[in-house]
Amino acid sequence: MRRLEGTFVVAITPFTTDENLDLKALRENIDFYIENGIHGIIVCGSTGEFASLSVQEHKKVTEEAVDHVNGRVPVIVGTGACATRQVIELSRYAKDVGADGVMIVPPFYTKPKENELYEHYRRIAEAIDLPIMVYNNPWTSKVDMQPSFIAKLSEIDNISHVKESSGDITRIWKIIHLTKGKMTVFCGSDNLALESFLMGAKGWVCVAANMFPKHTSKLFELACKENNIEGARSLYFELLPLLNFLEETGKFAQLSKAGLEILGRRTGPPRRPLLPVSEEEKEELKALIEKIKNIKV
Repeated sequence: MRRLEGTFVVAITPFTTDENLDLKALRENIDFYIENGIHGIIVCGSTGEFASLSVQEHKKVTEEAVDHVNGRVPVIVGTGACATRQVIELSRYAKDVGADGVMIVPPFYTKPKENELYEHYRRIAEAIDLPIMVYNNPWTSKVDMQPSFIAKLSEIDNISHVKESSGDITRIWKIIHLTKGKMTVFCGSDNLALESFLMGAKGWVCVAANMFPKHTSKLFELACKENNIEGARSLYFELLPLLNFLEETGKFAQLSKAGLEILGRRTGPPRRPLLPVSEEEKEELKALIEKIKNIKV
């Protein structure tokens, strides 16, 4: 199984003004990410508004992204859903069109018990020969996968990565320790990136990379490749006002789309019931973006 690492943008899903898919804008944004040094791309994640996509739309975004990236960087597809059979369907499709991995959040709303959750992931893993990134996000899924449970999942051959979004920085070391390094840990909180790298994370699923793929990728490289902790900390402190704004508001899709539009890119609106950001939020975001634009990396 391929070991994935680096800063992966959790890409927005562009829509037209009437909320249909804008695949041309998706392709243009993919080029923007790659041209600015992103290490990998995730489509159909939370910031990609996966929960509001139909199965057909999900497959179309998956196919379009993998085809357009064309091997330039790894592509991971979020394939989470409430039913195991639907996750398998979406994951098999991702495999068939050439994705490099899938990211799977626990079924939300139903709050499955640990034995049910284990069977869910086991069946998916048996159905696809592809690296699986388990996505622990208790804030949205209402399921909190503890390090001991993630270690149990790691015994399944192709469950090899985890996106840790609990906000508990100590879990990174615990997961690495309990799995004897088998699990590659990705930071899932924008404003815990450097702390996560220092604790042993080898990747970052990053919302801010929609706007600043070059800066967020450089942070990973400074910390994890060059061992330049002072340089990494300096850049991190410059990025933190934006990273904190994203995490504190929780408006990941809305702010990413607004930010990309401020930078002159086409994104369209979020899909309802989500609404565009307020004028006050847009002005605050614009000020944060202007400061980061002036940072040379």
